[in-house]
Amino acid sequence: MPNTPPPLPPPDPAPEKPTRDRILDAAAKLFQASGVRAVSVDAVASRAGVTKRTLYYHFRSKDDLIAAYLSGRDAPNLTLFRQWYDRADGDCADRTAALFRGLAQAVRHPKWKGCGFLRTAVELITLPGHPAVVAARRHKHRVEDWLTAAYTAVYPPDVARALARQVCLLIDGAFALVMLHRDPAYMDCAGQAAAALLRSSLPGQISPDADQNLT
Repeated sequence: MPNTPPPLPPPDPAPEKPTRDRILDAAAKLFQASGVRAVSVDAVASRAGVTKRTLYYHFRSKDDLIAAYLSGRDAPNLTLFRQWYDRADGDCADRTAALFRGLAQAVRHPKWKGCGFLRTAVELITLPGHPAVVAARRHKHRVEDWLTAAYTAVYPPDVARALARQVCLLIDGAFALVMLHRDPAYMDCAGQAAAALLRSSLPGQISPDADQNLT
C-alpha cells in the first residue's frame, strides 16, 4: 500500500484577547445597545467573563470605562471616513458625497443605534467635563480638522474651515434626524446638500458676499 502522509495537526486556537480588550468589547456592545447610563458595571463584567474587581483593575471607574469606549471608536471611525472619501473618484464634492453614501449605508444597518458620540454626550448633558464628553468633542474636532485639511487643497483656508464645519453640521444633523424619524433618507438628503454646498463654493463661483455666508 502506498504511504499516506500523516494527518495535519489541528490549527492553533486563536489567541484570547487581552482582558482589557475583552472588557472594552463587552462595554461597547452593551453601551451601544442600551446607552451608558442603563448599563451597570456588573453587566459589563459578566459579559466580559471577568469579576468586577478585575474590571476595576483595568478601569478606575465606570466613567473611565465609558471614556475608553468612546476613545476606542475615534480612530476606526475616522479611518473609515477617510477610506470612503479617498477611494471615491472626482472632486471634493464627489468625494464628500461618497462619504455620505457610506454613512447612509451604515445607518441602514439593522443593528445601527445612532452615533455613539452624540448619544453619550446627550446622556451626560449635565456633565460637560465628563471624560467621555471630552472624548466625544475630541472626535468631532478631529473629523472637522480632517475635512478642513482635505478642502484646503481646493479652497482658501478660511473657506475650507467654514465648509468643513457646515459639512459636520450636515453629518450630525442627519444622524439626529435618522434616529428621531427612523428614516435613513435624511442621510441621503444631507449628502446631496453637502455636495451642492461644495460645488457652489468653488473658486470662481463664490459671490462677493459668500465670505459673510460662510463665516
